[in-house]
Amino acid sequence: MELKADVLIIGSGIAGLFAAIKISEFADVILVTKKEKNESNTNYAQGGIAAVISGDDSFEKHITDTLVAGAGLCNEESVRGLVSDGPACINELINMGTRFTLEADRLHLLREGGHSKNRIVHARDLTGKEVERALIDRVNSIPNILLLENCFAIDLITEHNLQKYKHSPINSRHCWGAYVHNSLTNQVKKIISKVTILATGGVGQVYLHTTNPAIATGDGLAMAYRAGAKVGNLEFIQFHPTALYQDLTGSSKHSFLISEAVRGFGGILKNNNGEEFMNKYDQRRELAPRDIVARAIDNELKKRGDDFVLLDVTHKSADQIIEHFPNIYNHCLTQNIDITRQPIPVVPAAHYVCGGIVVDNNGRTSLDGLLAIGEVALTGVHGANRLASNSLLEAVVYARRAAEYLRGSIGERIYSKYEIPDWDDKGTLTADEKILITHSQKELKQLMWDYVGIVRSDLRLLFASRRVHNLFTEVEEFYKKTKIFDSLLELRNLVTCSYLIIKCAQLRKESRGLHYTIDYPVQNETAKDIIIQNTYQRS
Repeated sequence: MELKADVLIIGSGIAGLFAAIKISEFADVILVTKKEKNESNTNYAQGGIAAVISGDDSFEKHITDTLVAGAGLCNEESVRGLVSDGPACINELINMGTRFTLEADRLHLLREGGHSKNRIVHARDLTGKEVERALIDRVNSIPNILLLENCFAIDLITEHNLQKYKHSPINSRHCWGAYVHNSLTNQVKKIISKVTILATGGVGQVYLHTTNPAIATGDGLAMAYRAGAKVGNLEFIQFHPTALYQDLTGSSKHSFLISEAVRGFGGILKNNNGEEFMNKYDQRRELAPRDIVARAIDNELKKRGDDFVLLDVTHKSADQIIEHFPNIYNHCLTQNIDITRQPIPVVPAAHYVCGGIVVDNNGRTSLDGLLAIGEVALTGVHGANRLASNSLLEAVVYARRAAEYLRGSIGERIYSKYEIPDWDDKGTLTADEKILITHSQKELKQLMWDYVGIVRSDLRLLFASRRVHNLFTEVEEFYKKTKIFDSLLELRNLVTCSYLIIKCAQLRKESRGLHYTIDYPVQNETAKDIIIQNTYQRS
């Protein structure tokens, strides 16, 4: 089965939806999402979107805060572009129907860790859900956007799919769409496009504790790497310092996020004896950047042997707590925790990947015809540590830039002049050993948490590398002889992403930002990106 569109977008978070809306003004779009259209990392984003709105704020202050958090690895030009485009993007979201929280007819602004000013535009504590609602409503009203739900992108279509050209040089390859598996009909569609945009989000499900939903299995990153696109800086995994503590051993569920804004609101971190501890680690205390807070909590847990620390807002007005954080308040009540009277048990959890597919300021990757936007992309704006609430901003800014780039160039692009073969699974068998998938996924998540977590070492990375290599071999053998199904595709991508995280971590011989290793605790004088590329020729 074959479908065709000017632009294929894979992923329905804020980046994919915003890009689809803008691109639909001049081209036909197919938007593919592997679950329902409102299931994405965006939908779980509580905090908000950082932008210079207040009169006592400035672009320079936001730029400086971003550069400081990025620990010397941000691309300053990219940061300046991101910050300067922020206010206009907020206005566009409002015009598209997003209902941000107001105070006296003005946008209510919060402050989060690493920010010197109140600049977080939000919709109470469910910002992502509100943005997603507005954008989906708009997408549903546009006739030249074909939205395909429950469709899992398997692999990108490039020269390697053509027998005559499969050995063409990696750096001269083109992307002509993707093979997509319909989970409901069990059919594989061939979607041919002039341009493909990956907006597939993060990789949080490689870890035992993560704030990311079950869909965050690194699909776009893995596909791009297999196709030969350059990727980089994947050692920089941001662990959100404060996820609600729950025993998730062996589970694919995600940890419930306790927003950064709770600390910005005045929340205090304490150990289980009720003692404050952030003053021992940073003069900014609870408002220090996430990597510092996460390492501080990790150290307290290991030092004391505890499973969690406490985040206390009970000194604040109960009415204000409920007004600002109704979703957090209600969720914690379901866990028998009244946050107006009790401190919240929290633990760090994998939250965001600052690295990704290498792109330029228009979202273009190293493969012609392939763009990447949102969390899956390495734009240079986050450096070694993302500043809180810059992620949704980056997603909108680069979605808009990608759309504007295509507005001026889509007319020059053509579909592949070669005949693209249909998906061929002849000779494969229906899987009757799915226990191999569930066991391998549990093992992968545990070893990544234990060996490639907040604090690393050469020995831990070596052990992780060896086991992930074995898992890769086992999964690829199973993949080649078995008819595909979603959990197999996800495991395949998780193993690939784990390999990339470990490889980047092994190549970085220093501690910087989110990457901390006991073997190289000092930051190098010169900041360098770690860029890798898959150069093997696929058969």
